[in-house]
Order: sequence, then structure tokens, then C-alpha cells
Amino acid sequence: MNNPIKINFGCGYDIKPGWVNVDSSQLPGVDIVHDVQQVPLPFASGSISEVVCQDIFEHIEYIPVLKDIFRILQPGGTITIRVPHFTSKNSYTDPTHKKIFAIRTFDFFTTHPPKGRGYYHNFSFTKMVKKIITFERSSRWFLYNAIVSRIVNYSARNQYIYESTGWSRIFPAENIEITLRK
Repeated sequence: MNNPIKINFGCGYDIKPGWVNVDSSQLPGVDIVHDVQQVPLPFASGSISEVVCQDIFEHIEYIPVLKDIFRILQPGGTITIRVPHFTSKNSYTDPTHKKIFAIRTFDFFTTHPPKGRGYYHNFSFTKMVKKIITFERSSRWFLYNAIVSRIVNYSARNQYIYESTGWSRIFPAENIEITLRK
């Protein structure tokens, strides 16, 4: 039986042992130097079991990349994505950020998109496995953020209420972390 192939796209210095680490820069530990925006990606269709994309989708036109990652994933394979939340100070301070994200952004790429808007794309993931909003842990607001995180991530409804009200401005988030299954 073959070992599952796992890809860490945009790895930078976050090298994951046992994974194929891909980055656009030749850094120590990078296995493949490739700009993720150059599709098709250098992997066969249905050959990858798991993909991680941390802190890259905000820098690129991500929909064509997400579509090609869908192509290379095996049935049942997963992609885990981390992007800054729209209230994060990191969304606006980095001049290389092109996109901002809300908790429901990636729902549009599932088999049951919001308001039936699946016609935007000709691919869809079967399931949203995980969807959380994270909060800064190193700040002086750590205790408050820990409490807010539990309340916000208790349910999808709470996440929606958080983003739709002033709470998201009082307690700004840091990131969105989601996992989609093909």
C-alpha cells in the first residue's frame, strides 16, 4: 500500500516532516520550488491525500488555485486553509494582502453553498469538516479572547452573529481556519 502524499503549499520556513513542502522560494527544507498561482499544479489528478495552505490565499487570486487543488485531491482528501479574518489587524497592515475573508467565504465552494450560489464554480467540496475563528493568544487580552473564542465557535450561528454585530469590532479575530473534504 502506498503512503498518502501530503502537500504543504506556501510552507516558507514551516517545514513539515513527511510532507512535500512547496514554496515559491528556495528555502531550506523546501522540496519543490513552485509558485502556487501557476496552475496546473505539478501533481497528478487524484494523487494527493491532504493539503495545507496556511497564510497564502490572502496574497493571491485563490479561486483557480483552489480549483486545481480540488483536482489533485483524492476522493475523501482534505484541504486545510488558514487566512486572516476580516477584522484582524493583519488583514490590512500587510500591503501584499489582496483578499479578506469571513467565516462563510469558503461555504461557497461546498455542495450546499449559501443562497444556492454554487453556479459560480464548476467544482464543490462535499463537506466542511472544520470551521473556526481564532483569536490572538499573545496579547494582554488573552483571557478575554479565550472566553470570546469559546462563545463564538460554539456554533455556526454564534460565528454569524459575531461577524454581523459590533462584537467583531470590540474583539477582533486573528484567523479563520477551515478544512474542506473532497
